[in-house]
Amino acid sequence: MSVAAVRVARAWLGTPYLHQASVKGVGCDCLGLLRGIWRELYLSEPETVPAYTPDWSEPQGAEVLFAAASRHLVSVTSPSLLAGQVLLFRMRSGSVAKHLGILSRGASDPHFIHAYTGHGVVESPLSGPWQRRIAARFSFPQG
Repeated sequence: MSVAAVRVARAWLGTPYLHQASVKGVGCDCLGLLRGIWRELYLSEPETVPAYTPDWSEPQGAEVLFAAASRHLVSVTSPSLLAGQVLLFRMRSGSVAKHLGILSRGASDPHFIHAYTGHGVVESPLSGPWQRRIAARFSFPQG
């Protein structure tokens, strides 16, 4: 599944950033990118996504994105960074997790694909500052 997920994610590169959207080549945000990958792999949405604000419930401190990822993805506990893993980030220490990406290269030169405000869907190095923001890693379920 991991090779397929990276292949699908790469097809989204260049898609403009558009909050709450999930249409390849037209627009998406980080959740929309993950939803698009999921749809291509499993042919449906895992659940209906309610409207959400860019702050991802930070004022309430609710881990909405973390809870949704835990419902549909498989938690990764091994220390290995492997291509195809879904990365969940906290953009600031102590804040809710509100950014997603998919590891496109692991091992000694890790990179990830994500939809980033002002940039669209890009592939970025998983540099030290990004690695320190990882709140959790997941894999796509098999089947």
